[in-house]
Amino acid sequence: MRGKQSTGHPLIMKILVVEDEDAIAEPLAEGLRREGFEIERVASGQEALDAPLADLVLLDLRLPDLDGLAVCRELRSRSSVPIIMITAKGEEVDKVVGLEVGADDYVVKPFGFRELLARIRAVTRRTSLDGDRNAASAGPLTIDGPARRATLDGRELELTPKEFDLLFLLAREAGTVVSKQQIFEDVWGSTWYGGTKTIDVHVASLRRKLGDPAWIETVRGVGLRLQPP
Repeated sequence: MRGKQSTGHPLIMKILVVEDEDAIAEPLAEGLRREGFEIERVASGQEALDAPLADLVLLDLRLPDLDGLAVCRELRSRSSVPIIMITAKGEEVDKVVGLEVGADDYVVKPFGFRELLARIRAVTRRTSLDGDRNAASAGPLTIDGPARRATLDGRELELTPKEFDLLFLLAREAGTVVSKQQIFEDVWGSTWYGGTKTIDVHVASLRRKLGDPAWIETVRGVGLRLQPP
């Protein structure tokens, strides 16, 4: 995670708030500033894409110009910056689509400020731990945690942040079954309230990128196991 240097504050996290409703954005930005974050607020998708890189993005899906999912997809193609989507839509299918295009978490309006703050801290805590992780391997698959790189037969895999975290967790426990509860806790954090469909979507994507569905075995009623086909 990138940090900004500032006089008197050695590490201040910068959050980009992408929200077109002043009644929501202004008190949200003010509350986050009181918590010690540096805030830049923009009101459109294009402004979000033009803004300098932040440490975390709070992205409203209902924007006046661009589709929020498209903005998320474009931001994710540029960097691994953590993205938390904010929307009035609460159906699980919307959550799955948001996570599929690269979001790290999802908060539904109306939300409590403390809930959002917990989500921010959970996402950034998971990101900050990346540099402390070691390597993992399973057959021709090798993973470099600090560099966040996964290679298969020498070819680097193009993974979203959540796909990388899930694959790394499974690779560290290669050959053994990892429960879905552990996956939620380690990959999405204890504040995630989604259904198991979230994991299923990411597993399906990983199987495609690994080139063989046999890489990840679903052990019914228990969890997942990664091993070379």
